[in-house]
Formats: sequence, structure tokens, C-alpha cells
Amino acid sequence: MSADHAHPEEHDSHGQTPAAWTAVAIILFGVLLGSIAILINSWPLFYIGGVGGVILGAVVGKVMGLMGYGAHPRAAHTDDAQVDA
Repeated sequence: MSADHAHPEEHDSHGQTPAAWTAVAIILFGVLLGSIAILINSWPLFYIGGVGGVILGAVVGKVMGLMGYGAHPRAAHTDDAQVDA
């Protein structure tokens, strides 16, 4: 292992939080509705269900994150910028 990999960056969450899972589920449902709407040529369903679902998922994920259901930010490490001698 080289000196660059002596202190690998730690990843505690990888987005495995209720906020992330809920946002992804809503966005996937919106994409599914949008795809079905294109297949059946229903533009109102595409815009309301598809595009609206994707926007709704992003908003719900952000709000849940702000409510404490998301990943908590890590504190900045001062020793990350130091070079090993």
C-alpha cells in the first residue's frame, strides 16, 4: 500500500438513511409513472406524475434530512492536509 492510502477516507453512511431511501423510492415511482405516461402517450400524466414525482421526491428527501432523518455531516479533520514524512 502506498503512502497515499495510509489514511483511507472513512464513509459512515453511503446514503443509507430514511431520508435517502424515501427520496429514492418516490423518485423511482415518479420515473415509472413518467415512463408509463410516455408509452401510453399521456402528457398530463407525464408532467404531473413523472416530473412532479421526481420533484416531490427531492423535496421530501431534503425536508426529511433537515428533520434529522438524513446523514449527519462529519467534522472536518485538520490532519487530512498534513503530509506523512
